[in-house]
Amino acid sequence: NPRHVLDAKDAAKKIVRVLPELSLNDVESKLASGKSFVWLKRNLTPKTEYAVNALGIPGLYFLREERRVYPQDADAAHVVGYAGTDNHGLAGVEKSFDEELRTSDQPVQLSIDLRVQHILHEELSGAMTKFSAEGASGLVMDANTGEILAMVSLPDFDPHNPVATDPKAIFNRDTLGVYEMGSTFKLFTVSMALDSGSATFDSRYDAAHPIHIGRFTITDYKGENRVLSLAEVIKYSSNLGAARIAMEAGIATHRKYIERFGLTRPLSLEVPELGTPRVPNPWREVNTMTIAFGHGLSVTPVHLASGVAAVANGGVLHPATVIKRHPGEALPGDRVITEQTSYMMRKLMRLVVTDGTGKLAAVPGYLVGGKTGTAEKTGVGGYKKKANLSLFIGAFPMTAPRYIVLAMVDEPHGTQATSG
Repeated sequence: NPRHVLDAKDAAKKIVRVLPELSLNDVESKLASGKSFVWLKRNLTPKTEYAVNALGIPGLYFLREERRVYPQDADAAHVVGYAGTDNHGLAGVEKSFDEELRTSDQPVQLSIDLRVQHILHEELSGAMTKFSAEGASGLVMDANTGEILAMVSLPDFDPHNPVATDPKAIFNRDTLGVYEMGSTFKLFTVSMALDSGSATFDSRYDAAHPIHIGRFTITDYKGENRVLSLAEVIKYSSNLGAARIAMEAGIATHRKYIERFGLTRPLSLEVPELGTPRVPNPWREVNTMTIAFGHGLSVTPVHLASGVAAVANGGVLHPATVIKRHPGEALPGDRVITEQTSYMMRKLMRLVVTDGTGKLAAVPGYLVGGKTGTAEKTGVGGYKKKANLSLFIGAFPMTAPRYIVLAMVDEPHGTQATSG
């Protein structure tokens, strides 16, 4: 209280000796202002508070405040978010639950498992370095509840000092970024075909001849150049096969299932940083063909994980959540495919890992299934050549999936070990 300070100049000199980070002129100006209240310094340590108090200067007072502290530092920065100096949440769960965190005695318990979170952070950081990538993101989800056990977006930031961070690092790639997810979408296409009855395991598709539609030509990357079975379309990740599967089902049926899997609507996740899917309008024949293999419709990684969880878990789409669900709690969810369709899809996801494009995910001791994906990034005027997203979405154990794991690397560069 400057009105209680007897000698502003002398007091300022003494204070700055104890708190050398403060400006002498600034402190003297405040003490001579004649106001009844000014802040000199916040967040003192007990040791510093004692030293200031020992100066014996009338008019200096101490106010006890709470301060947000983030013991995990950057490990879960994009989920937890951060608060300002007044403890009002500005991002993440801090912002979504600002009122509860400041006024309620009840804890807000997240679904995040710090052990899984740390491992995911470590692995994605390593992949980003190894492949000189622009960024990386990933998550681990409980396949049967929608709970997110880990979610990492890189680069990330120190929630204690977000102001000093590159804005790109604040951006949450998992919830706010929307991307074309490439061949991972073939899981939804084949699920749709099996569930609607437009295809069976005995169905065959021409993957020998390109599809020409308007100014577009659809081809396969390193194609088999022959007729493929439904299982082989997934095993070899055939764009041609996926496009033909979708067209046989029809535009209306294909779109209905894409909507059922929640891939056209915003997330209801408990963080404020949420991206909205980019959906073609109007939805024409060419859109059905390209969306069948993951181009022309953009979603967040959380959308993808939730949809694949429904493919694998018996056919129920649970809304993603970062809030802990408790035993006995009624689970929200909608059936999107039958249990039989899900059972057949688990066989196909397992096939990708044992004999297809996902062999690197064949971890000994775990029955892993999943799907690889590569998508060209979009930029001004169309697709950016040689700017790819590489991803894998997996589930395990495939006999009764419990976990969904998504790992995505943004603009990776090939290495000698991966033959470029």
